[in-house]
Amino acid sequence: MKQIWAPWRMEYILEAVESEGEPGCIFCPPRDDDEERLILLRSSETLVIMNRYPYTNGHLLIAPTRHTALIEDLTGEESASLFSMVARSVSALKSALKPDGLNIGINQGRVAGAGVEDHLHVHIVPRWNGDHNFMAILAEVRVVNEHLIETYRRLKPYF
Repeated sequence: MKQIWAPWRMEYILEAVESEGEPGCIFCPPRDDDEERLILLRSSETLVIMNRYPYTNGHLLIAPTRHTALIEDLTGEESASLFSMVARSVSALKSALKPDGLNIGINQGRVAGAGVEDHLHVHIVPRWNGDHNFMAILAEVRVVNEHLIETYRRLKPYF
């Protein structure tokens, strides 16, 4: 596999966020610098944030504001808020980016693919016809076709 140098990732990986939830958790950020942190919306129960290292353009993460790892630990109110925000995020993505489809899912636990296993979150990954090409197959590289801040600015009005 070829290497692609992305030295800015180390700052993100090592960043110890002073937070309202758990230190270092990307879903427990302080209430400042929302654009820098790519946070599209906060409510009392949920947070919508853009994935800084997306699978495709517009990859969103929706998490409960309370730091919890398990879906079964959510209260009824938290669960309703989380999935209401998933629906709202789907509408925003459809309006702003016009994907042909969406992958929506939860990876609970490291063996299931959770990158942040201590804080439950839902992935919404927009998909377009033809969005997989030879780059991923031959070069093991994903191409994201728009800068994250530009996508943030396109999505923000819908939240």
